[in-house]
Amino acid sequence: MTAPFYVSPEQLMKDRADFARKGIARGRSVAVVQYADGILLVAENPSNALHKISEIYDRIGFAAVGRYNEFENLRIAGVRMADLRGYSYDRRDVTARGLANAYAQTLGTIFSAGGEKPYEVELFVAELGEASESDQIYRLTYDGSVADVRGWSVMGGTTEPVEQWLTEHYREGLDLPGALSLARAALGHDAVNPREIAPESLEVAVLDRTRAQQRKFKRLTDAAVAEAFV
Repeated sequence: MTAPFYVSPEQLMKDRADFARKGIARGRSVAVVQYADGILLVAENPSNALHKISEIYDRIGFAAVGRYNEFENLRIAGVRMADLRGYSYDRRDVTARGLANAYAQTLGTIFSAGGEKPYEVELFVAELGEASESDQIYRLTYDGSVADVRGWSVMGGTTEPVEQWLTEHYREGLDLPGALSLARAALGHDAVNPREIAPESLEVAVLDRTRAQQRKFKRLTDAAVAEAFV
């Protein structure tokens, strides 16, 4: 009788992590930047229909990189969870931390299970606070790991040069045009030779503290993005 093929748990987890990272790295990066009046989410995405950035709830935004069908399933699950909690209890009970915990459990379970491939996704879940000090931004990776972000962060694609550029140029208290210019320039530094990304190739949304209505998420049009660079 032939002995079953053995793979150590350490090697199995390494192979699954390498598989997920390679899938995520094939796409373009997404950046999140805190500015004076809110949180900016920017992605290089020429598609007008397949969004990387979306609204989850009143003050909560979502951004993702990787396989579209996988992060879209996670987005829909997050919207349903937020709606159910807000309807059953109170709208203030819907928080980015609660959503991040739920996503972390889902991603961690899928990554650890041997019966299916790991999700090739990374996520941002951002919640707008009453002041910038109370903003919450969480970054989730394919294995369910969660990181608390302050100031800025980037995920997907070739992140090292983008992170280095943001580290050198980010400063607190930026206005929206300044934050948008910073994010655009940073995303263009994902290769040896920096490039200028056309405004129409950017998907941009904000969680805006100055909006009077309860829903703070706002998607910027191509015209509004181009105007910010004038």
